[in-house]
Amino acid sequence: MSASSASTDLICSAKGCRAAAVWVLAWNNPKLHTPERRKTWLACEEHREYLSRFLGVRGFLKDVVALDAWQASAPDR
Repeated sequence: MSASSASTDLICSAKGCRAAAVWVLAWNNPKLHTPERRKTWLACEEHREYLSRFLGVRGFLKDVVALDAWQASAPDR
């Protein structure tokens, strides 16, 4: 599957949202995960800020990256 077709299959992680994801929010919970581990949520343009704040307030947010850049940096993800 190409990166462009994979992008259209990926949807936002916000509850009830069915929009295409364009952002990857990389996070970890330091009480549960090793420092190098990254969990991911996907976000559409509308929910990027909301989901970033949700993770950021808890100290979990590590990085926000465009989905295309995330896929290009590690094709095996």
